[in-house]
Amino acid sequence: MKKLYQEFKDFALKGNMMDMAIGIIIGTAFNRVVSIIVKKIILPPFSLLTDEVALADKKIILRDATDKADELAIGYGELIEALVDFFIIALTIFVIIKAMNKFRRKADNPEDKEVETPKDIEILSNIEKLLVEQNKYLKKV
Repeated sequence: MKKLYQEFKDFALKGNMMDMAIGIIIGTAFNRVVSIIVKKIILPPFSLLTDEVALADKKIILRDATDKADELAIGYGELIEALVDFFIIALTIFVIIKAMNKFRRKADNPEDKEVETPKDIEILSNIEKLLVEQNKYLKKV
């Protein structure tokens, strides 16, 4: 139990929990934006193909409404909307992660000179080279 507590403490203090919370908040907001884009911009032109009926309202009626029972129907239009939402969100996340991985590979590649080395790392690298030269000199003496 103590090990589990320590792992959680390390996780929370290293910022991973905050990163995850921020990601969830941004993801939720992004999902809402995509849903509105799908419902208000992408799907309305499809209603022109479906006899002016909104795609969300498309359904297969299994039983008509009566005095005793509500209508029973399979709402496949809403499913199509959800699938379009999912596809756009998945595609966007794929493109973002692909771009992030590309930049990460560039940053990790020591041969790539397009990414400027931070000044502190450059200074440390120069100090390391000077120490190596100094050690060579001292071994000769």
